[in-house]
Amino acid sequence: MRTAAAGRDARGRYRSDDLMGDLFAGPYLFLAPELAFVLDDGGRPAGYVLGTADTAAFARAYRERWIPRLAGRYPVPASPSVSPDDQMLALHYRPERLLWPGLRQYPAHLHIDLLPAVQRAGHGRRLMETFFAAAARAGAAGVHVCVVAENVPAIGFYQHLGFEPAEPAGAAEPAGAAEAAGVVYLGRAL
Repeated sequence: MRTAAAGRDARGRYRSDDLMGDLFAGPYLFLAPELAFVLDDGGRPAGYVLGTADTAAFARAYRERWIPRLAGRYPVPASPSVSPDDQMLALHYRPERLLWPGLRQYPAHLHIDLLPAVQRAGHGRRLMETFFAAAARAGAAGVHVCVVAENVPAIGFYQHLGFEPAEPAGAAEPAGAAEAAGVVYLGRAL
């Protein structure tokens, strides 16, 4: 929650502080634990990187196994989604949003979060390198991230690690770009 608002603290923004973890951490721990790595500051978790080597398979498993696992915890949002909770839940109930033409080149994807106290000390790079090696061993040729465009520091971090704007061959923009306005896709070969 401390980095869930484009890198800033999101505590108190949603009705439940569990929401972001249930949508952006829990499914990876449940569906792809072999690609989840935690940074420990000596007494508690201070950051993590997690993801999947196969985004298409992950989206299917999310629908088949993760959504039912959370049944009853989060209602299907009203349409149109207006509140911050409803906007996040709309993502939860539509895992197919993860499918875009760039998956052929960048089939893996990840999420990384570090508490502010441990940022800019090389921990993020080490976590990412650990993820890159594990995803490559799992057969992924490349990895992508989808970043809120206003999170300029995160975009710079990814670019520093070799990520480039990811525009699938033959496509002017990623699939669903109109509905995903305000996000940037970046990709990197493994």
